[in-house]
Amino acid sequence: MTAPKKLFIKTYGCQMNVYDSERMAESLGGQGYVATDTPDDADMILLNTCHIREKAAEKIYSELGRYRPLKEAKPDLKIGVAGCVAQAEGGEIMARQPMVDLVVGPQSYHRLPELEAKARSGEKALDTDFPEEDKFEHLAARPKAKRGPTAFLTVQEGCDKFCAFCVVPYTRGAEVSRPAERVMGEARDLVERGVREITLLGQNVNAYHGHARGLSGLIRDLAKVDGLERIRFTTSHPNDMDEDLIAAHGDCDKLMPYLHLPVQSGSDKILKAMNRKHTAESYIRLIERIRGVRPDLLLSGDFIVGFPGETEADFQATLDLVETVGYGQAYSFKYSPRPGTPAAERAEVDAAEADERLQRLQALLTRQQK
Repeated sequence: MTAPKKLFIKTYGCQMNVYDSERMAESLGGQGYVATDTPDDADMILLNTCHIREKAAEKIYSELGRYRPLKEAKPDLKIGVAGCVAQAEGGEIMARQPMVDLVVGPQSYHRLPELEAKARSGEKALDTDFPEEDKFEHLAARPKAKRGPTAFLTVQEGCDKFCAFCVVPYTRGAEVSRPAERVMGEARDLVERGVREITLLGQNVNAYHGHARGLSGLIRDLAKVDGLERIRFTTSHPNDMDEDLIAAHGDCDKLMPYLHLPVQSGSDKILKAMNRKHTAESYIRLIERIRGVRPDLLLSGDFIVGFPGETEADFQATLDLVETVGYGQAYSFKYSPRPGTPAAERAEVDAAEADERLQRLQALLTRQQK
């Protein structure tokens, strides 16, 4: 009997990458791989990367450098790069790190078995296309093994919003929604395996259109699944929070009182420069409506400080919005330019000033969360 090959996956970034890593591991399971917790005894190392933050690619090249001694000691070891850095950098990764055998973008994970076979034969394997076929319909069937009580389930991918600071439309592509019946089938399968809480994932999850009633219709159908006790969803855009989804927060008992709804800035001038397509006031009124049907809602948000053109008055508007809205959880960052985005061409705010603003914002958010 052939001994199983060992697969080590290191996952960076968002919850969708966690889900994608699970699906890639399951896909490679059909090629005889089993998971290992350490790269030292792996037959294949796969980095599932994120491209949101500054110098993301350089961090991956640095990480790859740490694996060079393993590759030299074990020439049959295969090293792959997946995720959004793979999509953005493509063949440049292999040019800079010749020891990399495989590069695959997020839309091509269903092709991973054939790419692995190509790499195993000694060829370089590269696929960063945006194929017409739906990758979810071509991924390997999920195994029936028992698992823990919580799970991520991707229902939507990509984004059509083109915020000026964001690389997601370029690395994940246009918005695509999985058909509701496929999502329901995977959800029932997860429940049969012991899952009791499912978090629905999407880069812009409330733009989901795989159900006739959108995300709210999907949530209401999932709430009817016996054994599924809790439902969450992330991440959302304010402009896609429709009335039925707001109502679901009040009348769907299985939908948890939690919402991650990024605003990024409290300044209308900066929101316009970011191409967010909403105002601070419209965001505040939206939160009021949601809390009107779910008073115990825990609100989470994202903030960027030091965006090009931000003045002290603009930043003060962000602090004012935070004071007005109140957050139980928040993620705040100093702006970092992403190559290829419109904002990357603009003059940056003084770094020391941006750092100081970030400290002030985080201090306020910390006080709110106590």
